[in-house]
Amino acid sequence: MTHTEPAFIQESKRLCEVAGMNPDEIPRPDTILTDSELKNKRKSYQEILAVVRFFSNKLLHSLEGTPILVAVADAEGYLLEIEGDKTIRTTIEQFGIFPGSLFRQEDTGTNVISLSLEQERPISLIGTNHYHSFLQGSACYGANFRYTDNNNLLGSLSLMMPIEYKNPLFLTMLSQVVDSIERELLLRKQNRQLNIMNQIMLSRTRNGIVITDETGITTEFNEFAQELSGKTRESVVGHNIRNSSITGEYFTEVLEEEKTFTNEILKFKKSDGSVLICLFDAHPIYEEDRLAGAFGQFRDITDRYNLQEQYNYLAFHDDLTGLPNRRFIRREIDKSIDSVVKKSYRNLALLFIDLDRFKIINDNFGHSCGDNLLAEVAKRLEKNLGPNDTLARMGGDEFIFLLKDFTETSYPSEKAEMILESLHSPFTVHGDELYTTASIGIVHYPDTNISAETLMIHADNAMYQAKSDGKDRYVVYTPDSHESMMEEYKLESDLRSALENDEFVLHYQPQIKNETGEVIGVEALIRWNHPEYGLVSPNKFISLAEKNGLITQIGRWVLEEACMQNKKWQDAGGKPIKMSVNMSTQQFLSHNTVSLVSGILENTGLEPKYLVLEITEYMAISDEYSFYVLEELRNLGVGISIDDFGTGYSSLNYLKDFRIDYIKIDKSFVNEILHDENDAIIVNAIISLAHNLGMEVIAEGIETAEQLSFLIRQGCDMTQGYFFSRPLTAEGIEKSYVRLHD
Repeated sequence: MTHTEPAFIQESKRLCEVAGMNPDEIPRPDTILTDSELKNKRKSYQEILAVVRFFSNKLLHSLEGTPILVAVADAEGYLLEIEGDKTIRTTIEQFGIFPGSLFRQEDTGTNVISLSLEQERPISLIGTNHYHSFLQGSACYGANFRYTDNNNLLGSLSLMMPIEYKNPLFLTMLSQVVDSIERELLLRKQNRQLNIMNQIMLSRTRNGIVITDETGITTEFNEFAQELSGKTRESVVGHNIRNSSITGEYFTEVLEEEKTFTNEILKFKKSDGSVLICLFDAHPIYEEDRLAGAFGQFRDITDRYNLQEQYNYLAFHDDLTGLPNRRFIRREIDKSIDSVVKKSYRNLALLFIDLDRFKIINDNFGHSCGDNLLAEVAKRLEKNLGPNDTLARMGGDEFIFLLKDFTETSYPSEKAEMILESLHSPFTVHGDELYTTASIGIVHYPDTNISAETLMIHADNAMYQAKSDGKDRYVVYTPDSHESMMEEYKLESDLRSALENDEFVLHYQPQIKNETGEVIGVEALIRWNHPEYGLVSPNKFISLAEKNGLITQIGRWVLEEACMQNKKWQDAGGKPIKMSVNMSTQQFLSHNTVSLVSGILENTGLEPKYLVLEITEYMAISDEYSFYVLEELRNLGVGISIDDFGTGYSSLNYLKDFRIDYIKIDKSFVNEILHDENDAIIVNAIISLAHNLGMEVIAEGIETAEQLSFLIRQGCDMTQGYFFSRPLTAEGIEKSYVRLHD
């Protein structure tokens, strides 16, 4: 043993001595695989052996004439293959060195297979580096090989030759061969993974896929391509795609001219005689800027195509509802205008329909629910189609009726009434009952020639006027209404700066307790002190605020101002009264409603029992979140009042589920209680229902003593209206009703 030997060789020899091995005796492997076991082992290493064999054969070929052996072992040390000089092979087989032998240091002593598997670098055992004398006449070189991406040990490659042929270059050659082996194994592994991914993609996609090489020979034809074409993979793969009677011309242009095709409509005739309609895409495949083949894709659109073929479904129809789309209706309007100009049609009208409060449904129930509601609305609208009518979806929650060549001038208005009525029944979507109404703008084609775009703008303007007028109605466009719309646009623009310029003011209408005649509360009513128009009532600007999103900020201001004013009255010595504040739908259903109310009460110092929040029936039943908000508000200690009771389309179930303090009878019932028996019956029923449920009743819009007397006889608890007082400023309330000092 010399001191120049590497430490791992010295340690190996020391272990041989400790184990009591005789260096002059030839050790044999303790474990040898049976022929069957060796066969299975080689099978599991099949790909690895193929790669190693390829490069080791190249090595042997380069060293032809040199007596040398190349041995391959697996990661455990089992010898799998030996190639090379026959004389050396015959000699070592006598010592138990043959395929199937397990080389472990504890059995066979210092050997190149065990040590190369242990070491992270190529090694050499030459002459006396071996512990056993029978090997000291040889030179052995070894190196392990791995999967370089995860460093998994796979096996070792060893060279063995007579010592007189030793040469350090053999270690360099071995390192280069092992490096080539590892690169090839990694490449095959990556290709295998890529192939798996390709197979997954090709099998999972619902599209038919065709791939060719650069000459047009088909290399891939997936399962859906087989289903769509009716041809088997075997009949297509390996054949030139240029010969296809359906796609051959496309692929020829892709391969020869590098063209790209998108959404080409192809028709396949199936074996049963039916026709299959597909959209076809094709484009070149490149590899390092060189044309490597072509890719083709088929998408089955047969059902949709057949359903709407007469309208050219692909270009002119809406996917969600199946109705004609914006592009289609624009084309139809242009054609219809041309027919009117040429006197082929007597007349023409548009109904522009926009659903009311659809955004609230979408935001609270989700877009899937909103989409289903739109589909159900479309079905109802279709039932109103006349023989010369066309219905289209413009997008979102907007629809258009195109009415052509009708006999009566009242036909568009009658149609609008039918549409409004058809939407009054609830829609059942995902088990929920949903309500929506519509605002409709009507425009008649005028005597003067105008464009389709102008006609649609007029219809759109009339629709927005219907929304401003209270929704669930229609408005017929006139030149005067256009001027009114322009004024509204200006008002909306001014509204954006009204908060910042402190232009809003609150007026307060007293609420009288009928039993005693005393003022027990006031309702806060917003007014806009416009710098140009003067005092503007809320029915002129609240709908604008709802449209442009300012309603939440305005609502916050109203709530804070009203609470602050009520506390100011109390601090000045006034008798404590309740302050009623209307909440908008957007404000009530926002995520921070409870924290907003709580924060304002805390900041102003007003006790919760002196605040009453007025909401509509729709807000109370819109979804489960409404129930949560109402419960949390009641837990704060504020009162809850249902405003405009009886004017919605809701069921009365919510009254028994929610803790509500007051029901407010809408003035539309109060107006006619002395003249319309039905209104009187309804008012009486509301009062009775509320009292039985432990609620109090407020009637608004009282204008005569007779109305008040009737309501008192029916047991109505509180009233408000012009009979007592118009809404007053804070100073007016102080002078007339609130006793500020004892």
